[in-house]
Amino acid sequence: MGLDRIVLCMKWGTLFSVDYVNVLHSACQSHLTGPFRFLCLTDDADGLAEGIEAFSIPEIGCAPEMWRHGAWPKLAVFAPELGGLTVGRVLFIDLDTVICGDLEPFFAHPAPFIGIDTGDNWRPGRATGGPGALLGTGVFAFDVGSQPQILERFRADPWAAFRKAGIEQVWAQEHATSVEFWPKDWVVSFKRWLRRPIGLDLFLPPKEPPKNAGMVAFHGDPRPATLLTPGTARWDRLPHLGRGQVAWMVDYWTAHGGRIPSAKA
Repeated sequence: MGLDRIVLCMKWGTLFSVDYVNVLHSACQSHLTGPFRFLCLTDDADGLAEGIEAFSIPEIGCAPEMWRHGAWPKLAVFAPELGGLTVGRVLFIDLDTVICGDLEPFFAHPAPFIGIDTGDNWRPGRATGGPGALLGTGVFAFDVGSQPQILERFRADPWAAFRKAGIEQVWAQEHATSVEFWPKDWVVSFKRWLRRPIGLDLFLPPKEPPKNAGMVAFHGDPRPATLLTPGTARWDRLPHLGRGQVAWMVDYWTAHGGRIPSAKA
């Protein structure tokens, strides 16, 4: 029957509302055939939709700075047992990710550890996995318990790891076994693929996700929910000028049960 399939996300603090988890869960249901489990590691399970399994975020020795700079608590997913699980194929997805295509290939890919190439792959004219490849942990997959050394080496001296790597994805790339990268079009960057050039973004909305893409990653600002607000308020940071409600994001969000915020004054 093969390994169990597990979609995993994390939510802590107040940056992401519960809608982010519920929308992601619904979108995964729409883009996966057959059974899977949806787990959320969180410090607040209030409002999570039925079918989402909530677990407390394991304590791995992260100081407050490590929660604010990078996403070091993510390393908890590499524990030998994850939420009591000892077997399964995990697909980790950041909450600020839009699901726009079939997710079956993400589980079918056999790589021991596979993530986004945010170095070569997200820059025009580059190929995936080149000399400038930089692992992104916005979407990655591995087998439960198969990469315990990533967490074990961090826990041996968290501050040394923090000072050396700066962000958790650098640490993961340095200590994971057999790192590979998703094919170029599987996870696309909103900023680099869909956002209009400076100046043009004042007049044209962001492009829609390519039909062959599986996911759109919103890494940093703007976040998906900021594109939902009615009116003409700017959602991007200067010198970028993107503004106004983005129709395709509204369609995605509402189709999966997300709420639309009130217009800004």
